[in-house]
Amino acid sequence: MTTAADDPAESGKPRRARGEQTRQLILETALRLFRERGYTETTMRAIAKEAGVAVGNAYYYFDSKEHLIQGFYDRNQVAHRVAAEPVLADEKELAPRLRGVLHAGIDVNEPYHSFAATFFKSAAEPSSPLSPFSRESSPAREAAIAIFREVVDGSTAKLDPELRKELPELLWLGWMGVILFWVYDKSPGQRRTRRLIDGAVPLIDRLVSLSRLRVLRPALRQVLALIESVRRDD
Repeated sequence: MTTAADDPAESGKPRRARGEQTRQLILETALRLFRERGYTETTMRAIAKEAGVAVGNAYYYFDSKEHLIQGFYDRNQVAHRVAAEPVLADEKELAPRLRGVLHAGIDVNEPYHSFAATFFKSAAEPSSPLSPFSRESSPAREAAIAIFREVVDGSTAKLDPELRKELPELLWLGWMGVILFWVYDKSPGQRRTRRLIDGAVPLIDRLVSLSRLRVLRPALRQVLALIESVRRDD
């Protein structure tokens, strides 16, 4: 009779679990040090020491600080999706769904505001793997766009089919603008960012509603064609 100890798949599970625990420990330690010391001043050696692992072990799980941030991106999207679940479950209108998801994103990011500006200087470099538009960031980017796709598809909004296809990515681009504003928002609790969200969402909802008007369809087609042209440009 084959036991769990004899089954390579079963015997490998504890090892994978320990590996994931170590990976999460390193990531949590890195994020704490980024908050305490800043992104630039925190080294992989310092992260390994604080986490109680060998430097080589830290590099085994994360090739560099940039890869640590990619791990943060991935985890951040999971947290954003979880935080957004109540509003996505309860609301059916587009505006409250979008407002709730945007506020949930700010809630999730709030603990990292203290080092966000320093970190953003690296992420803003077009060639940086930390850029939200980079190839390395594509899993987190697609996960983020999927949240906005759920905002749209789960709503009662009646949309032009072509706009429905493109709107999730357009909303994500708008979210990137909100995040940029939030990074440099020094108001208490970043309340200016909250006001920006509350003021922008009704405008977006109104524009989406107006897009159904026949008189605006030619302009809408032009906008969507421009977006597609820019996306495909080499």
